[in-house]
Amino acid sequence: MLNNTATVDPLFHALGDPTRRALVERLSRGPASVSELAGPVDMTLSAVLQHLAVLESSGLVRSEKTGRVRTCRLDPAVLRTAEDWITERRATWEGRLDRLADYLAADGGHPNEGDAR
Repeated sequence: MLNNTATVDPLFHALGDPTRRALVERLSRGPASVSELAGPVDMTLSAVLQHLAVLESSGLVRSEKTGRVRTCRLDPAVLRTAEDWITERRATWEGRLDRLADYLAADGGHPNEGDAR
C-alpha cells in the first residue's frame, strides 16, 4: 500500500491550486518555456515562477536552462504516484461497499425489519 506521505503530500499540495493545475495541463501537451507558460496566465512572471517552484519541488515538473530560456517538462511518473494513491483508496472503498451490499442482500435489505414503530 502506498503510504509515503513525503511523496504524496507535496504532490497533492502542488495540485491543490488551480493555477498550478493549469500549468500542469499545459505541460501535459509538451514542454514549454516559462514565458510560454506565463503568457495566458493573468499574473506576474514572478508569481508564475513561484508556482513553478512548487511544482518542481513536488517532482511534477522538471526544468532546464539553455542560454536565457528555461524550459519546463512534466514528469508523468510522478502523476502516476497520485493515480496509484487514488486507486488504492478506490479499491478499499469499493471492497467495503461490496461487503455492505452483500450484508444487506443476505439480510433481505431491510435492517430494521421486525422493529415495532
